[in-house]
Amino acid sequence: MAKKEATTYSVPLSKIIGDRSFETVYLPDLPENIMISNAGINRPGLQFAGFYDHYEASRLQIIGKVEHLYLATLSPEERAKRLEAFYASRPVGVIYTSSLSIGEDARRFAEKYRVPILRSSDLTSPLMAALIALLSTELAPRLTRHGVLVEVYGEGILLLGDSGIGKSETAIELVKRGHRLIADDAVDIRRVSAKALVGRSPEIIRHYIELRGIGIVDVCRLFGMGAVKETEKIDLIINLEPWEQGKMYDRLGLEDQFTDILGIRIPSIVIPVHPGRNLAIIIEIAAMNNRQKKLGYNTAEEFNKRLMEQMGIGQ
Repeated sequence: MAKKEATTYSVPLSKIIGDRSFETVYLPDLPENIMISNAGINRPGLQFAGFYDHYEASRLQIIGKVEHLYLATLSPEERAKRLEAFYASRPVGVIYTSSLSIGEDARRFAEKYRVPILRSSDLTSPLMAALIALLSTELAPRLTRHGVLVEVYGEGILLLGDSGIGKSETAIELVKRGHRLIADDAVDIRRVSAKALVGRSPEIIRHYIELRGIGIVDVCRLFGMGAVKETEKIDLIINLEPWEQGKMYDRLGLEDQFTDILGIRIPSIVIPVHPGRNLAIIIEIAAMNNRQKKLGYNTAEEFNKRLMEQMGIGQ
């Protein structure tokens, strides 16, 4: 069987320019037509020194004060030679930081080899951190899950379950109780790091909830801007399922359960649903309990420890 190739994502340069308010010094094409597909960032000091092993032209190149001062130490002829070699490698884009001046040689070679040049007043390190965060999100591996994503007490809760189980109604109740909606019906999930998943709503249904019998509801207009959020890290997955008579459900919480999404294991629990259960309150408790676990206190383990000690005393 042939191995399935990994999907490659890209982001237009216009998105990066708009996000960081870059000055456009030279663009060989419309910025929306220039696509970035590598989340890495490179500072080309070694390339200016002539070392191109392991160099990736698909990365955005950041020229800061160090690179700028190094080039200034070279003779005009040698500087032009190094700059032409660099721009001839056709990097996907070059960004000058700290409002550095851009010499005529750099402009000339950028135009010759059609390399975009941008400039920012930001310092190099914070700009690189911001770009890495932006590209890690925009180019992250992703999938879409049928579910609801809400923020409850600072925890990102992904509600999963069959259609009609009550996910949207529970989300509305949580919003009424002061929590925030991120996505209803479809959740776009992205792996932004080796440990974190971030969810968001597809743009076309952002801030909307579908309630059977009523229709589409605009949560932002009904409850205000404080009731919605664009993105949220996924901290806990709650699977809602119909209550099944005779089925054994976890009553102590001693066994940790996880759901694997995009190679990351997220803590998960199963909550049985039947008439009379207040799901909003149960989810609030689940969110607080999950947060408490992350802070180092596990109620189930503490209760079990006390129980075992009691049993030991009674023997």
